[in-house]
Parts: sequence; C-alpha cells; structure tokens
Amino acid sequence: MKWSRVSVSIARLGMMAAVGALLAGCSGFDMFGSGGGKPVTGRTLGEGPVKVAVILPLTGSAASAGQNLLNAAELAFSHVNSSELQLLIKDDASSPDGARSAARAALAEGAEIIIGPLLAAQAKAAGEVARSQNKSVISFSTDVSAAGPDTYIMGFLPYAEASEIITYAASKGKKSVAALIPQSPYGDIVETALMEVAPQRGMRVAQIERYAQGQAAAAAQKILPVVSGADPQADTLFVPDSGPDAASIATTLQGGGVAAAKVKLLGTSIWSRSNVYGLPLFQGGWFAGPDNSGFNTFAGRYKAKYNADPVRVASLSYDAVMLVAALTRAHGTARFNRDVLTSPSGFAGTDGIFRFKADGTNDRVFAIYEVKQGSAGQVRGVPKSFSR
Repeated sequence: MKWSRVSVSIARLGMMAAVGALLAGCSGFDMFGSGGGKPVTGRTLGEGPVKVAVILPLTGSAASAGQNLLNAAELAFSHVNSSELQLLIKDDASSPDGARSAARAALAEGAEIIIGPLLAAQAKAAGEVARSQNKSVISFSTDVSAAGPDTYIMGFLPYAEASEIITYAASKGKKSVAALIPQSPYGDIVETALMEVAPQRGMRVAQIERYAQGQAAAAAQKILPVVSGADPQADTLFVPDSGPDAASIATTLQGGGVAAAKVKLLGTSIWSRSNVYGLPLFQGGWFAGPDNSGFNTFAGRYKAKYNADPVRVASLSYDAVMLVAALTRAHGTARFNRDVLTSPSGFAGTDGIFRFKADGTNDRVFAIYEVKQGSAGQVRGVPKSFSR
C-alpha cells in the first residue's frame, strides 16, 4: 500500500531525517511514579490559529523525561517553521489530577488536539477530559491500557516487539521455543504474545519459566533440560530481560551446557539498553526493535541544540509535533478527524512508519538485530510501507 499524501508531507518536513521497549525514559511499561502538585499555567510556542496542547510532566517524579520531551517538541516546532500552529505547553505535575487540570485548561484555551501526556494514568485522565469535548489525545505511553476511543498511544508496544521476533524466528525455520520471563507487567505482556503468536507461526512452546527480580538463576536451572545437550528440545530461547538477571541467566545456562550454536536466543529492544551484547551466550541472538538510524540523526540535532543526549522516548514528542503540522497543512479543517488520524497508510516518523488503530493502539514496523562481538547490527531492515 502506498503512503498517503500526509505520509509524504511528513517525510518532507524532515521526520525521517531528523528505538526497546523505550530505552532511557521508559522501557516496556511506564516507569515513572505519580507525583503530586498543581500544574503550572505553561507557555506557548508560535502564534498560529491552530492550537495544539502539549501536556508533559515538567514537575514531579517524571520531570527529567518531561523536559526532554519538551525540548524535542521545541526542536520539531523550529523545524516545521509553521505559521499555522500554536503549541500550548502544560505541566501535568506527573499526576493524573494534574493531567486532568492541564487538559481542561488547554481545551478552554481552544486546543483542537492534545499531544501527551507521557504516563498511562495521566493519558487516561487527559483522554477522559478530551473525549467529553470530542477531542483527541496522542499520548507517548507504551501501556495499552491507556488507549481508547480517540486516545492514541505512540509508544513502542511490548506485545508487538515480542510478536515480531517470534515471527522472524519462525520465518528462519525455528520450530520450538522455551522462555525465561520476568515476573512483571512487561513480562505478562510478552508472555501473552509468545503464547498467542508462536502456535500461529508453527512453533511449539516447549517450556516457560517466570522469575522474580534476582531469582533468574533458579528459573534458568529449571529450563536447562529443554535447552541443553546435543539435541535440545527447543531450538530458541526467549529472554526478554536485561542487566543482572540476563547475565545470571547466561552464566547458569552456559554452566549447564547450553550452546549458542544450538539454541538461538531471542529478545526485544530491552536488550539494547543493557550489557547483553558482551555475554557469550547472547552472541548470534536476535531481537526486534525500532530502526535506530532516524533516531540517531534526531539525537545528533538534539545534542547540537541542547548539549545533551535525549532520552529514547523524546523522538515520539518530535514526531507528534511534526505530525500535527503535516495534518494541518494537508487536511485543513478536517485535520484531526478520526478518519485522518487512523489512516491505514500511516505516517513516516523518526523511528519508521507508524499508524494509529481505531482502538487507540498503534502499528509500527521493527528492524531485526543480531548480537555480535559486543554490538548489534541489523539483519533485517524495516519495511517502507504497511502490507495491509
């Protein structure tokens, strides 16, 4: 399917030039708590007639990520150079009540759509207010519970990444999979993806072990019988984890005779924010994640302007501002209508193409990476359009 006119317009605005789980500001789930405090009034960018609210955690527990998101929004606004837009910057104070108040204030000032908030609870709160006035929200959350009618989430969804890597492994002839999955909301989601997608792709689920933080070695011992020996029962092992637990798993499995040549490790973009690249058992392992080429360009521009590296989620804020600018140019008064926002052709962004679904979740395309000699390189790039 060819891109829509809006997709091409966004690309021309510079979105592609400017990945998991979110890697620095958020991982598979929102990682910031809910602080208190009242939202500040905020400020504006631009003087155009089309008002767009930008609701971010500028104070409270998520303020550091919020400032990154604000910087990215400002950077995008400077790139679009739009005389049509006016951004109404609002602080949600890292709390649902703050998001609710910020949304009410922005809509009272004439906002036609809301960009943000970051966290799921705040996105739900802002969405309730927006829905009561027939307005839409484009949130940066990765939590599907935040999605709903006219509340769209931009974040990278753990289910989609897990589904992608299982699908890729099956396409490469892998027949069976075992899994070591953390006891966490993130783990619940990726386990569901594994259980649903593997049978659809003709892969047998040999065994799944869950573990609490710090208890990964015990779980690895339990799974050894199906992934060790000359002819292991599972030819892949799904390990959607990073850091100390991933290292503990690698040590335990290697000590039990598991060989990377016989059992391919599979993961999600959470691998790319850890030290798994240096672990012998992870060599040759595959994981799914966003294409980093566009983000790297964006990050370079961000650093040149702010003298700091952006958190990984910052590209979503950049893309959201670029998107509303492109929709305003392409669709006039229909710019933020539901059928425009849910265009099946999708939009071109810093992290690849994406599209919003009617239920508020999103479709994104992912690259496949292979771990090798302390780094990771793409073994499959991202598609340039959606197949359906």
